[in-house]
Amino acid sequence: MHRNCTPTLNRRHLIQAGLGAAAWAATAGVPALAAPPGPDLSKVTLRIGTYKGLWRALIAASGQGNTPYRIEWRELNNGVLHIEALNGDALDLGSGSEIPALFAARQKAQVRFIAVVREDLNNQVTLARKDTPIQRIADLKGKRVGYVRATTSHYYLSRQLAEAGLSFADINAINLTPADGLSAFDRGDLDAWAIYGYNGQLARLRYGARVLKTGQGYLSGNFPIYANPRAVEDPARHAAISDYLQRLRRAYLWANGNYLDYARAQSAETRVPVGDLIELWNNRSTDYDLRPVDDGVVKGHQAVADAFLQLGVLDGPAQVAPLWDRSFKTVLQPLAADKAA
Repeated sequence: MHRNCTPTLNRRHLIQAGLGAAAWAATAGVPALAAPPGPDLSKVTLRIGTYKGLWRALIAASGQGNTPYRIEWRELNNGVLHIEALNGDALDLGSGSEIPALFAARQKAQVRFIAVVREDLNNQVTLARKDTPIQRIADLKGKRVGYVRATTSHYYLSRQLAEAGLSFADINAINLTPADGLSAFDRGDLDAWAIYGYNGQLARLRYGARVLKTGQGYLSGNFPIYANPRAVEDPARHAAISDYLQRLRRAYLWANGNYLDYARAQSAETRVPVGDLIELWNNRSTDYDLRPVDDGVVKGHQAVADAFLQLGVLDGPAQVAPLWDRSFKTVLQPLAADKAA
């Protein structure tokens, strides 16, 4: 955890307690009269990184956008860019997978990980072209396999290969961006492709790709929320982030029960057909959730770091624990307890 001084911590605990009490009272229909006063959030602006069709669309569609602070949305479409912006003090919040966070830990970047989103792992897929004889991961030996270096696809492909008694040395591994990978797959320049998100869906729908494996069982399913430590240590922005996390979790829970409405909002931003988004949702491995940091989250992330060191992707050991911040656990814990109940 990252801390500055005891007076700041005491004030922060009061802020969190106040937000938690207010959230409970709103749920129970009881006026939150006993909540201690907090900072004036009307003077706060949160700079939040979003991906096209994700947080910005989700918050608006779920009715959670009436915040007591101002949000400046900044569209950055990969986790590395989110971390670079946070490290450069150009963002307060961002998100991505566990993988860019490894490099942040290795480089001692100015970033913290404050919560995790649970997301679908069935849209992280290893695909084979329909015109190849490839039927299983073991058949990838000697084949041209696309992937995206230093991403989830790099990680789960390495684990799938190892399970089949292979390594990256046994395949012709080709590092491509998702867009370039889709074009290469279309042309027949790849025999197989480890990819995530909508591009995998396109490969299946347009080109008849076969799914060999998904990320289920290979990835943790934890996608960290990244934060600027300057924002975490500022009492007013800490309070605003606490409020935003609660709104985001309510938005995710809303999406689980109203996915058609969320798909329409996503489609408006991404131009991906609503039907394709619904199909992805219907094949999901899990519902959305937002969870606080715990020992299991940190331990799982360290296991990924150790695996990437063995693969030679990292130039040295990365200790992730110092970058995980649990100061929002009080805000999120009652929500997690409610789900467990």
